[in-house]
Amino acid sequence: MKLSHFEFELPEELLATYPAEHRDESRLMVLNRKEQTIEHKLFKDVIDYFEEGDVMMLNNTKVFPARMFGNKEKTGARIEVFLLRELNAENRLWDVLVDPARKIRIGNKLFFGEDDSLVAEVIDNTTSRGRTLRFLFDGSYEEFRAKLLELGETPLPKSINREVEASDEERYQTIFAKEEGAVAAPTAGLHFSKHLMKRLEIKGVDFAEMTLHVGLGTFSPVEVEDLSKHKMDSEQIVIPAATADKINKAKIEKRRICAVGTTVMRTVESAVSSKQELNAFEGWTNKFIFPPYEFSIANCMITNLHPPKSTLMMQAAAFGGYDFVMEAYKEAIKEGYKFSTYGDAMLII
Repeated sequence: MKLSHFEFELPEELLATYPAEHRDESRLMVLNRKEQTIEHKLFKDVIDYFEEGDVMMLNNTKVFPARMFGNKEKTGARIEVFLLRELNAENRLWDVLVDPARKIRIGNKLFFGEDDSLVAEVIDNTTSRGRTLRFLFDGSYEEFRAKLLELGETPLPKSINREVEASDEERYQTIFAKEEGAVAAPTAGLHFSKHLMKRLEIKGVDFAEMTLHVGLGTFSPVEVEDLSKHKMDSEQIVIPAATADKINKAKIEKRRICAVGTTVMRTVESAVSSKQELNAFEGWTNKFIFPPYEFSIANCMITNLHPPKSTLMMQAAAFGGYDFVMEAYKEAIKEGYKFSTYGDAMLII
């Protein structure tokens, strides 16, 4: 498949800038692959498609406030710093993106906070926008991390074209987020409310948690027409043994096993044995799924409606079938569904 196969016209007003008032009242488009039917529901109706013993696989990563604003020494120029990952805790080294990058060179110092209580020195260039920073801070490591949390803000993606608001701190986080390390939310999970989770639990639906710390590579544009030449950024994943056991048991029993989001799908597909079972795993993945692709674990998927030519949309098309998913996207536009991070959802069964 080629990049141009995933091009479509998305009206700007259909890019969601705010989430639905209630998490589980986003709209839900249900795609039945066998019947080739499309239904229009609310997200809380997802419960009607699951039975006792079915498993929902969840990504329990937690977003940290990765976007910070500092000032360059001497000039005082305002610089955005996006924390990507911690490289060394002891030396307080971080891999970051800076904007505007052309102003930031090795040896520059950046000051953060109204009282300049945190200082960082640029010690390396990694990519055109990437830098390695060493933070200079007098307190303990715990105090340093608390300072990052205090100075950082919710890292809403650029597609949400507005300032961050207080409500984003809660809404740009799943209610089952536990393991801190993501710089972007696993968006399919944002639709689950505590009430809906409880109702699913009462019905006997099982939850299997795993972790993929979502990086900015999720939003990186694909710039090659031949998809086999696109390289995903590596992201850290953890699949506990108890999670793998629960999923393998459900597979043997021919239950419905639902990947809640593209991050979950990439996680499990990165840890499949030659017997098509799920292995416990801790490491990194740069898995890129696009059509045609043979899936090993999930037989059902929840995902958002994604922008044109995105790797997320390609994965949905690989799972739902290219022609069927493209038809569903046309219908979603006609019906005014909201797209992207805070947008509506799709259940593919």
